[in-house]
Amino acid sequence: MSTYKEIHGTDIEVLSSDPANPLEGQVWYNSTSNTVKSFFINPGSWATGGSLNTARFALAAAGTQTAALNFGGEPPATGATESYNGTSWTELNDLNTARADLAGAGTQTAALAIAGGNSTSTESWNGTSWTAVNALNAAQNWTQACGTQSAALEFGGATPPGIETESWNGTSWTEVNDMNIIRERGAGAGTQTAALAFAGGPPGLSAFNSTESWNGTSWTTLGNLNQGREFLAGCGASNTAALAFGGDLPPNSALTESWNGTSWSETADLSTARRQLAGAGTNTLALASGGTPPATGATEEFNTGPQTITFSDS
Repeated sequence: MSTYKEIHGTDIEVLSSDPANPLEGQVWYNSTSNTVKSFFINPGSWATGGSLNTARFALAAAGTQTAALNFGGEPPATGATESYNGTSWTELNDLNTARADLAGAGTQTAALAIAGGNSTSTESWNGTSWTAVNALNAAQNWTQACGTQSAALEFGGATPPGIETESWNGTSWTEVNDMNIIRERGAGAGTQTAALAFAGGPPGLSAFNSTESWNGTSWTTLGNLNQGREFLAGCGASNTAALAFGGDLPPNSALTESWNGTSWSETADLSTARRQLAGAGTNTLALASGGTPPATGATEEFNTGPQTITFSDS
């Protein structure tokens, strides 16, 4: 495959606007913005984002990389809720019940806060405030969740037996088929009918690397992570495209792995190794925030795929 350099040479082209379909490696000068730019395919990298206003760990998240919501966490147990716009976090109204070790689902303006603190508590977010809604059938701690405010899935957790799965229809929770193994302190991704559960560990045993996929009816065991761990974060739009990052091996990990529906592959590490962090977004545009030790508000943004970068502003 020919490169831009081989086709067009090494002189920098002067353009009044960015090209609509640049080639990989192409460099140009934008005379309107007075900037030198280049186009490349990013294989995956983390960059620093704006820090949370309240440093914490064991928190939950919902939404996307540029429109996220974080809530709960510790220490001490808090109901703190913050919204991310792609640049900075803004404090909003707190959860009605302060708690840590909870799970989240939904979007920045329509989210669910699920369980935590060994409770059955569920709260719904309307973009302004939290409202208590119908509770889970079984109390949970260190559980996982995915989906939307009106169609969510909750699974696993630290409260025995730790294999339960419950489905949310926007009004109430219904118990559905159990997971294949006990999974607490793990992570999840996907939707109510296409979910992925990965890593974590049963009580008193070392973290494992197993992965299970949910098809709306039952769980199926699939390919393992390259590295088993617990207290990690995850995100993804389906059970065929997910990202796993951070966690505790021990020690704390910065490892990031990407799931393609069949297998996990290692990609760029987090800048800061940490556990008990929150994840939001997709496997190509992810957000990592919070974590420990010590409690942090650090936020990182993961990007992969086509990307334009700016070299100068003058």
